[in-house]
Amino acid sequence: MRIKSSQSSEDRLSQSKSMVLQDSDVPQKPISRHRRNQSQHNVFSTGGEPLVQLKGEHLNVAKISEGGKKQRKNWTLMWTVLTSDQLLFYKERQQETSQKPGNKTDVVLPLCGGVIEWTTEKSSRKNVFQITTNTGSEYLLQTDSYSTASKWFDVIRKTIDSSTKADGGFSLRRSNSTEYLPRHSSLPGYGSASPNTKQRNPVHRRSINMFSSSKLKHSTSDSADKNGVKNRLKKFIIRRPSMKTLQEKGLIKDRVFGCHLLTLCEREGSTVPRFVQLCLEAIDKRGLEADGIYRVSGNLATIQKLRFIVDQEEDLNLDHSQWEDIHVVTGALKMFFRELPEPLFPFKSFQPFVEAIKIKESKHKVQAVKKLIQELPKPNRDTMKLLFSHLHRVLDFSRKNLMSTQGIGIVFGPTLMWPELDAGNMAVNMVYQNQIVEFILIESQQIFNLDKK
Repeated sequence: MRIKSSQSSEDRLSQSKSMVLQDSDVPQKPISRHRRNQSQHNVFSTGGEPLVQLKGEHLNVAKISEGGKKQRKNWTLMWTVLTSDQLLFYKERQQETSQKPGNKTDVVLPLCGGVIEWTTEKSSRKNVFQITTNTGSEYLLQTDSYSTASKWFDVIRKTIDSSTKADGGFSLRRSNSTEYLPRHSSLPGYGSASPNTKQRNPVHRRSINMFSSSKLKHSTSDSADKNGVKNRLKKFIIRRPSMKTLQEKGLIKDRVFGCHLLTLCEREGSTVPRFVQLCLEAIDKRGLEADGIYRVSGNLATIQKLRFIVDQEEDLNLDHSQWEDIHVVTGALKMFFRELPEPLFPFKSFQPFVEAIKIKESKHKVQAVKKLIQELPKPNRDTMKLLFSHLHRVLDFSRKNLMSTQGIGIVFGPTLMWPELDAGNMAVNMVYQNQIVEFILIESQQIFNLDKK
């Protein structure tokens, strides 16, 4: 049984000025003589729906907006009780015998004219739903149990619909404002209110006329401006050019870092990326004798600057003084290989290389690895040949740069190859990665048919 007090539209407007009411401000609704209506088990009808029985429970509550003004989100565990048209929040659990008219209610949340919806953007917690009151204030409710959250969401939604229909379609209203808004005016798929909708609420229109007509005209013009902006945005989105068109016009440039190797080589018309060629030439020219050439890291900010210039397709001169530190060039080269969507050793060849490196006889191992490399796409094969021939020259200066085959294997193993899914043991995979690179480096002359000097 639901008892409804007869209130005028002026009373409703004055009551909606604040979402959280103090003791003295809480409206004293007529109390039913039947005790069961005031117990923890709230039983009421939801507009023709079967009777719903809901027990008061602890829910996490956060107030994020009051009257449209954002507030800091602070979650509080509160005892929540649902009535026929309100949510009552208590800091302490209320016993069945303690829910009396004089009992202190910490927060009163009116549901008439409100909106309830699930949200994943307002909080990182799970099972969060938001209630927006008719004054524009917003509350978040949450519980770790999905079944409990879903149960409260469904019953509150039915309660909002029931109380709103019973009150003649009470609409959302901005706090301390004369401007009424359609309940779903801000949701996708809803346009401006139809004439039939406007004629349904003559009582609210009379209450609005109590205020100055200038405010009403101002609100109407604001609404029209907003609708105009929305329409223009929709037209722009529909007519906006495709990514391919923007790339053809040169407005959006393709990146180098993070681009698939085959796509990059096809775009540049070569089988080895131009950036890789420039880096290897610069390192061969002035870095072969540098101490820990690939082991020592360069300045990360300078490496990112070099990456930005490369992605913007600006003229790159690695002999410039700003790239004087050769470790910046080697760092950028390693970053290029690490950020490939698919590594230089393709995903499908990872396990065959692992099986090949397990072969005990050296001659058969060389033949197996050489065959696998010959089966790779030409950009992968040519880039690999150029890189390992360079790394072989690095080994020629190992007395000065202190780089060994094992050291190069440790650096380039996880840089040049990794499994598509780390389903196995990561440590074991890393051992195989290092061994494969180290073996190819040692046997690079035979595998890639390099000229002996």
